[in-house]
Amino acid sequence: MATFSAKQRGLDFTRHMRVLCADMIGRLPQFSHIQLDLVAVRMCRARQRTSHGIYASLTPLRFEGGATETLKRNRRYGVQRVLDETGREMLYILSFYVPRFLDQTLRFKLETVVHELWHISPQFDGDIRRHEGRCFAHTGSQKQYDAQVAQITNQWVAGGPNPDLYEFLQHDAQGILKRYGALVGHQIRNPRLIPLR
Repeated sequence: MATFSAKQRGLDFTRHMRVLCADMIGRLPQFSHIQLDLVAVRMCRARQRTSHGIYASLTPLRFEGGATETLKRNRRYGVQRVLDETGREMLYILSFYVPRFLDQTLRFKLETVVHELWHISPQFDGDIRRHEGRCFAHTGSQKQYDAQVAQITNQWVAGGPNPDLYEFLQHDAQGILKRYGALVGHQIRNPRLIPLR
């Protein structure tokens, strides 16, 4: 099983991201099903400092329909459990890749957070939100998915959230280092698929 802990100096990135996510969940009815205490938020180091690549991701810790195991090539598998510091089992891992995520515009960052939260299943069962068709993660149209994310982000902004919630996202990675001296946060190993008897 994997556990996580946080360092204590500099800007605690994952704590700030968790507070921001909590505000979005509390204000947006589309996210009312999310229990943030069962979502691990982690900071990942992007291997290359490029503007393209992955900015964030949502890792479900259950299979389709919330199943705890799946069958692949006639063999059953489960997912390695991820526990917080109190021993509570997580259902999702929400990851942000720095510095790549931080080096984007504020609007892009906010939409990225909404994008990943929108992937969480309405049943909150550890699976992702599944859309009809082959491209079940993003619907049949990435453009349509992005438009929906933009609309939800606009709804949150229109609700007048406290700007202090996302002030840290006004800065790029270098700006954060200059202001806070360091960037720290939860780091969790990727959970593995475990063969079952």
